[in-house]
Amino acid sequence: MKNRKVESKGRCAILYRNQLGSKGILDPIVKNGGIAMKLTALLEDLEYTCCQGDENTEVTDVVYDSRKVQKGSLFLCIRGAVVDGHTFVPDVVEKGAGVLVVEEKVEAPEHVTVILVKDTRYAMACISAAYFGHPARRLKTIGVTGTKGKTTTTYMVKSILENAGYRVGLIGTIEAIVGDKVIPAVNTTPESYVIQKYFKEMADAGCDCVVMEVSSQALMLHRTAGFEFDFGIFTNIEPDHIGPNEHRDFQHYLECKSMLLRQCKVGIVNRDDKHFEQIIKGHTCALETFGFSEEADLRAEDAKLVSGKGWLGIDYQVRGLMNFQVEIDIPGKFSIYNSLTAIAICRHFKVSEKDIVNALRVAKVKGRIEMIKVSDEFTLMIDYAHNAMALESLLTTLREYHPHRLVCLFGCGGNRSKLRRYEMGETSGRLADLTIITSDNPRYEKPQAIIDDIKVGISKTDGKYVEIADRKEAIAYAIHHGEPGDIIILAGKGHEDYQEIEGKKYPMDERVLIADILAGR
Repeated sequence: MKNRKVESKGRCAILYRNQLGSKGILDPIVKNGGIAMKLTALLEDLEYTCCQGDENTEVTDVVYDSRKVQKGSLFLCIRGAVVDGHTFVPDVVEKGAGVLVVEEKVEAPEHVTVILVKDTRYAMACISAAYFGHPARRLKTIGVTGTKGKTTTTYMVKSILENAGYRVGLIGTIEAIVGDKVIPAVNTTPESYVIQKYFKEMADAGCDCVVMEVSSQALMLHRTAGFEFDFGIFTNIEPDHIGPNEHRDFQHYLECKSMLLRQCKVGIVNRDDKHFEQIIKGHTCALETFGFSEEADLRAEDAKLVSGKGWLGIDYQVRGLMNFQVEIDIPGKFSIYNSLTAIAICRHFKVSEKDIVNALRVAKVKGRIEMIKVSDEFTLMIDYAHNAMALESLLTTLREYHPHRLVCLFGCGGNRSKLRRYEMGETSGRLADLTIITSDNPRYEKPQAIIDDIKVGISKTDGKYVEIADRKEAIAYAIHHGEPGDIIILAGKGHEDYQEIEGKKYPMDERVLIADILAGR
């Protein structure tokens, strides 16, 4: 057995950059169109043990899905919550895998090289970065984490930078945008191999930078290892994603989120968050802050609610590191935080105040308090709020605009917790003047059974409600019965453009439904 140790401190790319210069000598030999790479080059930044075989063997591709293995593949044995990649060793060897990267000793033919590492997920991140030629070095990388605001902030950053002339890639909850290509998202933050693949495609497409959402799971599972973010942003933190196969408790959730501040050059953190001191504990980056606090480096002051015919927004003054006025056509205090976060990031680029102001005025995020103009008399919007916490935050925010009526239309997903239905029903019954109960993604349940569960929650309040199972009919009812000064919120679906019934996804985009209703179809 041969041992190879590298002092990386958890940042694969840093050491390698120091060894090879800012660009690196691996770039020209990245596998592209069948060009093979030496295994030693892929393992350069890893601590490992070569249990058998030849470290100088050539690798034709890097694979973590056993179904995609071909002759000469390097196969990463990833241990997941349900499936353990080590169990596929006989299968991938038979298919021609030449290298196995493992966390435990395995039986393999002598001609197969076996590399033992402490964590194959971490190894995958470092190997993938090398395999694609360390593409992060060709981009300015921006990572955004936090419980709320990640999606909206990333789109605001993209809008501002593009308004200033930059070409920007995006990876997030809704989609990945790679040059002119839009790819629907499966996870908020994809696997490290996919991230590096996207980075390379972005750099090759002429992108200057990439802004991406970084989930706690991604940080915990090392999906964002293998490179160092230029900017790491922490929006806020509240209890979430706690349970089986996620985080054991809030402290673990916080610790995972905070890892980003040890994987970036500049960290930008919400100074107002009550967990601020815990968030920044152990950070290794240069630190900046934003918020309403006088201690924040970039502050929001003199916030005012604004509204017009069929729209709501907010106005505030930026102080501290920058000084100018901002108006956003997105309501609520959280919109101030999201836009202030975006400003804190973009000020590090060659972006004028005018670019920021103009971009924020038109910035929109699909399914995130997305206003759809249907009338000058009332305001209608679509939002992804699909649990009680999100719905309470949204309805409380909209209450501040003193609507004639606050109308909330929502349903709940099938084959999910009944508790969520009770809680959402109670929240809407308490905060909305009228609740329209309808269908969401019933999956394998009867829509009426889900509606009945929601009514259990509403019954704890004196809130008025109607029930209309068909979602299009429910939306039509909301529009046709809209009164002057109403705010109508279509909650739950957000960016989703489908409805899942009996295991099948049917096309259903609320924007299309609204257009059809207005056209009399």
